[in-house]
Amino acid sequence: MNNTREVEVVVIGAGQAGLAAAYHLRHSGFEPERDFVVLDHSPGPGGAWQFRWPSLTYGKVHGMHSLPGMELAGADNGRPSSEVIAAYFDTYERTFDLRVRRPVDVRSVREGPAGRLLVQTSDGVWSTGALINATGTWDRPFWPRYPGQETFRGRQLHTAQYPGPEAFAGQRVIVVGGGASGTQHLLEIAPHAAATTWVTRRPPVFREGPFDENAGRAAVALVEERVRQGLAPHSVVSVTGLPLNDAIRQGLQDGVLDRRPMFDRITPDGVEWEDGRRVDADVILWATGFRAAIDHLAPLRLREPGGGIRLDGTRAVADPRVHLVGYGPSASTIGANRAGRAAVRDIRRSLAGAAVAA
Repeated sequence: MNNTREVEVVVIGAGQAGLAAAYHLRHSGFEPERDFVVLDHSPGPGGAWQFRWPSLTYGKVHGMHSLPGMELAGADNGRPSSEVIAAYFDTYERTFDLRVRRPVDVRSVREGPAGRLLVQTSDGVWSTGALINATGTWDRPFWPRYPGQETFRGRQLHTAQYPGPEAFAGQRVIVVGGGASGTQHLLEIAPHAAATTWVTRRPPVFREGPFDENAGRAAVALVEERVRQGLAPHSVVSVTGLPLNDAIRQGLQDGVLDRRPMFDRITPDGVEWEDGRRVDADVILWATGFRAAIDHLAPLRLREPGGGIRLDGTRAVADPRVHLVGYGPSASTIGANRAGRAAVRDIRRSLAGAAVAA
């Protein structure tokens, strides 16, 4: 315990949400390394963006909002988003002197002495009065399980491992998932593959017209309600539908986005449905989303019976010292910015109240 370092706030994660929170801490008078520390397990700046596939260019990114205090302007739409955003985050961290520590793996957060939290990491132990968890979802890809999955002789991979469309040249590819990643993968792979098949659990919903502020607010409210009930959050995208842009229209017209219902089993050579239909495949690409990366918070027992963490604003109802940003309704770039600001405002009030009480 003698080697434990003390700060007022620990921020876990340096993606959009973590950097937004660190910015607001800095501008509220908290000094990095003295009053707060930012811990990030990634090898470099860029959050999850640094791991995106090269064919996801900046021009294909939907709704990337600038971090507070510094605009992302003049980016080349043809450049990989992983490069654009990693460079932007790097400049941002240096401009505001956020002093992110990396790579640091956070192993657990547990109760400590004197009402403080202990954050146990690969770089030692931190004692803190407040925690901002901004770990996102990239590290927890969701792999559904289907009968016969272990018998498949081809290759199975997840969006998190997607190498780009050229890797599927001449192969028969099944893409599972009705979200933005699934449709993007299909549209990219189809010109290279021998054949593609699109499979989803539910019929996809395509959204026409502009996605204005009112529609965005309504979508966020639906996710927010789940979090208030302690249910595992759905993504904001899951309740907005897929934008019906020119690329999607062309994919529908060409038959690339010809959706089939979910198969019933996987065979050594492909997939089968109960009615006898089958599709042979060399690859199954699971574009099935991600789950919140919050296992390190398990010792605090924050989860509700519904599988999620109930929040009041950004604060965990079960432990008001813990704030989750980039979780549930704030799991978008603009939502992460707002949540980071709200969490810092709440923490300032809480710490000031604790100081007065002491």
